Amino acid sequence: MTASPWWRADIHADRRPRLLLRNRIAAALRAWFAARDFVEIDPAALQVSPGNETHLHAFSTEEIGIGGGRRALHLHTSPEFALKKLVAAGELRPFSLAHVYRNRERSPLHHPEFTMLEWYRTGEPYDAVIADSVALVRLAAEIAGRDDFAFRGRLCDAAAEPERLPVTEAFARLAGIDLLATLSPTGEPDRAALADACGEAGIRIAPDDTWSDMFSRVLVEKVEPRLGIGRPTILDRYPVPEAALARPCPDDPRLAERFELYVCGVELANGFGELTDPAEQRRRFEADMEEKARLYGERYPIDDEFISALAAMPDASGVALGLDRLVMLAAGAERVTDVIWTPVA
Repeated sequence: MTASPWWRADIHADRRPRLLLRNRIAAALRAWFAARDFVEIDPAALQVSPGNETHLHAFSTEEIGIGGGRRALHLHTSPEFALKKLVAAGELRPFSLAHVYRNRERSPLHHPEFTMLEWYRTGEPYDAVIADSVALVRLAAEIAGRDDFAFRGRLCDAAAEPERLPVTEAFARLAGIDLLATLSPTGEPDRAALADACGEAGIRIAPDDTWSDMFSRVLVEKVEPRLGIGRPTILDRYPVPEAALARPCPDDPRLAERFELYVCGVELANGFGELTDPAEQRRRFEADMEEKARLYGERYPIDDEFISALAAMPDASGVALGLDRLVMLAAGAERVTDVIWTPVA
């Protein structure tokens, strides 16, 4: 791989207007949060655990003590654990604009180091952070001086009232799959049932695909490209197996308070009504790490302090939003590296 020539004067001159827009949007976001009594947090990037989701991959290193002792540390894949610990400590509305790091991720919409905007509302409902997310998309459009976002031929009116679409309805409408029929009454996934449904929908699957693998295939192939067209889409109420850090919906234990915000087929934000049951969270993490070990031959430690903090954490809702993707859409750019000041070579 050759080094990116972003530092050449002629290339930088072409990139600079988008980068200055990034600065204006970041400043506007900070002002928006400050006006609503949020407190900005600067979380440490090095953590005992980078996160415990099956398909997230970290950059890892070693801390060497004065006496020569060593311990593994990881660059965080999100500031979630740190911010939730602060919610447990008494911070009511923390937010951060943090650099985060994810390995095995590089595409027009992915970069190994990127900027994540994350925030929490303590004692406030799930709908409040959904409203926040929509407001921030509109704010970015306003700062950019545009009404519509465009990406790969798809248009979205940022000011339009969002569509709120349950995942189960999206699968039925866009893929012809009854997702609830592939879950037990308690939310346990039925692999065979989803495999049959994928076959009937014409979606190719591999013999060793898990229920989650097939769910992702349907989402990527049939659902995501058709979201956020014309107006933003709130994809809502995910199945519990796809919402490891979210609490179950009060009216249906098979579903969880998780949403994603889409604009022009691009996922911008991922939010939860936060799970605060430490025993259930540990069980989910352990299951995910077993699956990670099976698929990739590695696992990450569970942050015991985070599990302990959940016992003291009040009810809260939180969201992570990709700043680079938001700026990319606002700038009319084609890839996130177009709006990152110094892309990784």
